[in-house]
Amino acid sequence: MKISIEEINKELEEEILIRCHEVDDEIYEVVNKLKTESLTLLGYQNDRVHRIKLSDIYYFEAVDGKVFSYGKDNVYEVKQKLYELEALCKEKNCFRASKSTILNIAKISSIYPSISGRFEAVLDNGERAVISRQYVPVLKNMLGL
Repeated sequence: MKISIEEINKELEEEILIRCHEVDDEIYEVVNKLKTESLTLLGYQNDRVHRIKLSDIYYFEAVDGKVFSYGKDNVYEVKQKLYELEALCKEKNCFRASKSTILNIAKISSIYPSISGRFEAVLDNGERAVISRQYVPVLKNMLGL
């Protein structure tokens, strides 16, 4: 595969063009990665507003009517509702894992079956997340199982 980079004038809009013989899973993966890297959210912590890349977020969790994003070392409150984040993150390596959680599949290091048809995921930062029985097929589909 050949990769070319062309610098353009500042007045022109930046774009990425992919030329391929066939749009296959590898191409979708590259596009998905580019979309995920470019998406940023606002996170609130200690009266400060932070810009966070979706690719840096391990998971979102709804707790007591608030939604939090969990990264490697930081936790931020986000103003969006979980269903809004689910729509925003669709096709960007994230999926609904339970009623109160959205996981970033790129941050999962391993998964294994748990009790009652549920799965448990171990994230890159060592945390564990439960994948509810009803969302296991979504995870299997995303992993190609």
